[in-house]
Amino acid sequence: MAKYLVDRSVLERAKLRTAFERGVLESPAELVISSFMVEELEHQAKEGDFFAKAALSELESIPLLIEKKAVTRLSVIPVKLDAASLRKLADTTPDLIVLTADKIRSQVLKSLGVPHKYLPPEADLDEFFTLFKGGTLSIHLKEGVPPTAKVGRPGKIKLIALSEAPVPREWLLSIAHALLEKAGEDPDCMLEVSKRNAYVIQYGSYRIAIAFPPFSDGIEITAVKPIAKVTLEDYKLSSKLKKRLAEKSEGVLVAGPPGAGKTTFTSALADFYRDSGKVVKTLESPRDLQVGPEITQYGKINGSFKESCEVLLLVRPDVVCFDEMRSDDDFDVYRDMRLAGIGMIGVVHCGSPIEAIERFIGRVELGMIPHVVDTVIFIRDGAIEKVYDLSLVVKLPTGLRDKALARPVVLVRDFETGNVEYEIYSFAEEVIVMPVAKPATGVHYRVTLRRNSVVINLGGEHANAEVSFYARGRLIGSAIADENGRIVLARKSGLGKRVIQAYKQGVLEVLPES
Repeated sequence: MAKYLVDRSVLERAKLRTAFERGVLESPAELVISSFMVEELEHQAKEGDFFAKAALSELESIPLLIEKKAVTRLSVIPVKLDAASLRKLADTTPDLIVLTADKIRSQVLKSLGVPHKYLPPEADLDEFFTLFKGGTLSIHLKEGVPPTAKVGRPGKIKLIALSEAPVPREWLLSIAHALLEKAGEDPDCMLEVSKRNAYVIQYGSYRIAIAFPPFSDGIEITAVKPIAKVTLEDYKLSSKLKKRLAEKSEGVLVAGPPGAGKTTFTSALADFYRDSGKVVKTLESPRDLQVGPEITQYGKINGSFKESCEVLLLVRPDVVCFDEMRSDDDFDVYRDMRLAGIGMIGVVHCGSPIEAIERFIGRVELGMIPHVVDTVIFIRDGAIEKVYDLSLVVKLPTGLRDKALARPVVLVRDFETGNVEYEIYSFAEEVIVMPVAKPATGVHYRVTLRRNSVVINLGGEHANAEVSFYARGRLIGSAIADENGRIVLARKSGLGKRVIQAYKQGVLEVLPES
């Protein structure tokens, strides 16, 4: 008769009962469990650990197995389940077989010559990844809820149902276990974040977040993948911005709301610097920037980017891309590396361009901000909406009259026009972010859409005038009107497409060139 010592992983993954029911294990058999393991599970379950609760639930199935004659006896012994203790136990009890659902533990036991049986995951990860079809940005799975997916591209994203049937808890749990085990054995699958009841895995180009109760109100898996690999040329940058990025810009912030395309743009920018002959590294957690193999992607050391920074400085990079800066420590690392002379590209979440700069207020001395950040690139719907340039001057803030109130002021300029839009300065122990931009005087226009062209009529007073087209404040192109004050663009031309899109969205502005 077989005699099995049950490992914790078997209980956590609910494999004991199913292994007997499917004939994977011999029956009848005698089961042995560790009293130390039971005490540990009880303690952790009281603290809310999901896996400990799952293991205790599986223990409750043993009396049922005894009732069905699959198990003849249950023994509880005071033995630790580390590899050395199991090796000693194997010497005194040679007929004892260790049951484990952990592949790495199975490899360790095999190397030590400990009799054991490995119970592999039953979930088919191929079935999970087939949920990603063309144009799928992310999939959202939660137990008891029909699966959904986001499809489209930035700016045109919609949520669709993948099925009307709710996701079974058992299937979702088996997928979660299979992914977590994959993270421990596959070099292409890395466990980036490990918290109690919450995990983030980077599996190739897929970023997968797994949540368990009580952190979430049900088991949930969210997987995200990039839909496109783009280059900097795809963003149709102005020659002025191209020159800035190539020659001068060394403290860049890439900002925008979640899902706007910040990571995609940063990946393109990293490849641009690599192709320019610079040594480029990244700091990420999770590591989901889509960059070439020449660019090394660094994670956290001991859960901290500060320790990673100490190593990275010795690598002597020219440019470092810091994806998803959130905590004070992240901003400290960005500041320290920038002041060490390293070109930095930082990615931050925010709703407007000025909010990206405000994230540094209180974290960096006001007068140092332009030395740490010189360029802010705001991304929305996968396109560059705004670029800011930062500089420091001593002046009388706009609106004040007394010359004695002159002080250091951070000027935030629209990069393309050079117009100052904000002033940032200290006043009465407070930091003031003051909008100072004068509203632009737009040209009144009338648009006529023809079969093969689009006509923008500016009126005779703008005959032969050069004007610029803007969408949500972003320059999309320039043109010169004819002697009648009209501009005719081919519908299939790049500028024609951009003008039509902005016009239909109601965000087209026409401004005269000064």
